[in-house]
Amino acid sequence: MPFEHHRQPLAPHHVFVWRILAHFGIAMAILGVTLLIGVLGYTRIGHLSWPDAVVESAMLMGGMGPVYGQDLPSTAAKLFSAGYALFCGLILIALFGIILAPVFHRIVHRLHFSEK
Repeated sequence: MPFEHHRQPLAPHHVFVWRILAHFGIAMAILGVTLLIGVLGYTRIGHLSWPDAVVESAMLMGGMGPVYGQDLPSTAAKLFSAGYALFCGLILIALFGIILAPVFHRIVHRLHFSEK
């Protein structure tokens, strides 16, 4: 659902709520794909079991840090872990932007900042 132009009236509250939910859904889909990438990488490259791979991926995505970082069996697994941690940091920033975009748009639209 596209945002209204600054010359158009502010969208009704139910449209705003729908935008928030839609953006949250998009963010959760991206989060799921990111978790899947981590789980597949840790099971294939790091040779972790599925539950351990989910824990490792979720902990890195949540910013808590690696659980099995020192116990990874190879240099390739440790490099994957480092790259995945950096990737998760970027995804986290992007997800905040996706979720908060409708809120920022509504604030700017309500205050009607000019382009000048």
